[in-house]
Amino acid sequence: MGMEFVLEKFSEYSAIVESELTSPLFIVQLCAIIGVYTVAFIFARRFRQQTQVFKLPPTEGAHTLKVIAYKMGELLFPFVAILLLKLSTILSETYQLSGWMLKSALVIAILLLFNSVVRAFVASAVVANFMRWIMLPILFLHLIGVLPDIIVALEGIAINIGNVEISAYGIARVLIFGSLLFWLGRASNAVGKDIIRNHKSLDVSTKEVFAKIFEVAMFCVIFVLLLNIMGINLTALAVFGGALGVGLGLGLQTIASNFISGIIILLDRSLTVGDFVELDDGSKGFVREFKMRYAVLETYDGKDILVPNEKFINSLLVNWTHKDPKQRYRVDFSVAYDTDIRAMVEIVKEVVASHDQVISGQDIPFEERPDCEIDSFGDSGVNMFVEFWMYGIDDGKNRVGGDLLLMIFETLREHGITIPFPQREVRILGDKSSLYTTD
Repeated sequence: MGMEFVLEKFSEYSAIVESELTSPLFIVQLCAIIGVYTVAFIFARRFRQQTQVFKLPPTEGAHTLKVIAYKMGELLFPFVAILLLKLSTILSETYQLSGWMLKSALVIAILLLFNSVVRAFVASAVVANFMRWIMLPILFLHLIGVLPDIIVALEGIAINIGNVEISAYGIARVLIFGSLLFWLGRASNAVGKDIIRNHKSLDVSTKEVFAKIFEVAMFCVIFVLLLNIMGINLTALAVFGGALGVGLGLGLQTIASNFISGIIILLDRSLTVGDFVELDDGSKGFVREFKMRYAVLETYDGKDILVPNEKFINSLLVNWTHKDPKQRYRVDFSVAYDTDIRAMVEIVKEVVASHDQVISGQDIPFEERPDCEIDSFGDSGVNMFVEFWMYGIDDGKNRVGGDLLLMIFETLREHGITIPFPQREVRILGDKSSLYTTD
């Protein structure tokens, strides 16, 4: 009896399927789907060939907007197909025709488009798997109209803690969409800051200001949306937020001061990324990055110094590269008193000018060429110094200054010029004679 019932139902379904597959409406829908994909493919191909940004793949290091635009061009074909399929389903409903095949094709096309978007724009393997195994089934359930029933069932699974009701749907919504929102916030923040910093018409300071403002605005938007997903009434938090804001304002004055100081620094352009600065406590380094609370200084030995932004405003600051990348330095040395100073000066100038990083040449203004002068008369010899100009920063004796001292030392030795050492004169007084010795 049971087997006969099964066979009878199977026969009925087989007859229905056969009638549907052999009906003229099925042929019409199949032809419509083929026509939709053909038109979409031809349109997308022609449009990409006529548009320069879609025609050639972006080279390495290309602008972020060009990369995004090219990836969007790859999605043009399935997107146009979805639009045409949606139009076809609307027309079938208008003329009261059974468009089940068109609707099924539309659902499949949307799922394929979602998977293509994940493959094109999601670089993280963890996030991509989250999209495919969690978000894609949720989208499928929504498209076939089953998701509302599942939501109602999950809402029925709940526990009450005082006046607060915690349901399975609420927990799932916070976990799923909260994670998605967190990833979207980080990705949007990174892409937005990258677009701003790649804008060629803006200087470095303006780029950093806009990047910082964009970061703060994105954080606020994500925070508000996350509260909304959690079901928290934002209106009820207005009074509490005002009182909390006053308390936080008093307790977080330093953080607020550092944030405002960072905005001021970037707006008045007193400090930019790449500048070499020296603080009043002797700390030196290149400005590598501005954060909301501090700036990162990189020293010559590879260390990062995190300097609060307000310190750049409230204390003395020496910016070596603010106006001009050229800097003047000097190195000191001594020679014996019996040295021909005039000849030695010309020799030293020539040697210093031969260094690759020293600015020299006949086309250079006289005041910027290497210059050797007498500094003072010492106890043991004549104290000399050499002044020179160079591009960039001289890291004391570890860079150009050390090279020049070695070059001067070798040159003086080659020309037989003595570098004096401390001397003392001892006189021994006797009845009729005196003796002078030197050590």
